[in-house]
Amino acid sequence: MVTVSDELIDRIIAEDVPYFDLTSHVLGVAEQQGTMEYFTREACVLAGVEIVERIACKLGCRVVDRAASGDSLEAGQSFMTMEGSAAALHRAWKVCLNVFDHCSAVATKTRAMTDAAHAVNPACEILATRKSMPGVKSLLIDAVLAGGAFPHRLGLSETVLVFDHHLTFMGGFEKFVEQLPAIRPRCAEKKLFVEVDAQRALQLARFNAESMRVCAESDGRVPWAGVDGVQVDKLSVDELADLVKQLRAIDPRLTIVAAGGVNDKNVAAYAGTGVDGLATTAPYTAKPIDMSVRMRMR
Repeated sequence: MVTVSDELIDRIIAEDVPYFDLTSHVLGVAEQQGTMEYFTREACVLAGVEIVERIACKLGCRVVDRAASGDSLEAGQSFMTMEGSAAALHRAWKVCLNVFDHCSAVATKTRAMTDAAHAVNPACEILATRKSMPGVKSLLIDAVLAGGAFPHRLGLSETVLVFDHHLTFMGGFEKFVEQLPAIRPRCAEKKLFVEVDAQRALQLARFNAESMRVCAESDGRVPWAGVDGVQVDKLSVDELADLVKQLRAIDPRLTIVAAGGVNDKNVAAYAGTGVDGLATTAPYTAKPIDMSVRMRMR
């Protein structure tokens, strides 16, 4: 489970329950005891369970039965039951439902894309990008993991990924390549990736191969100074397949990630090119799952 702060949990609650459930109070039923059962109207992959448990607890409910995040559910299946007063159950109702239907949607689409990719290339992973809705990143990452994929980058402080915008301040791509022997040691235990077009990807693969040759011939006295991987953006499936073959022939160790336009409709075709990973924002565009609750008096 991804770490989710109490501050975020409190903020999610406050959006829907700033004070109390006015309707239960007006009707005079606030203290009556009951149960609330969550169920789905469509097949899905469940996500957000641990987060909802914390929300329910803060709102005065007790979870007595639940499925696990990552479980596959059939239409009509119940997946969580909680107990509490009518006021507490109504406070939790929509807050928890919103977490379930949005997070489960992301997990469901992620699982479909992961399964499609693995069916043709078991070594290709789905990598969810950091182009997510601000403020709820931890919930979305949790949903992506429940769906069987991985985060591409959790933030700028995590990985070294060189973009064209960085190269602008270095004097261009050629200057960057010239400085690689000095840049490489600074990465220490970090991986060094570069987003490039096909031509530059081939140039970096050749640089890697030459650097490896020099390193071997010097018995390691001249350290290897190449890049760990390339990220290629917005290539067609045919263009990518041809590029992957060329890159593998030059530098078999190079990690290849494809990005740009990868979605649930073409993910299998892109995975079939032989890449190591597919960076995509598509899971975040999933339509919320149709879920609801049943309440009963105790």
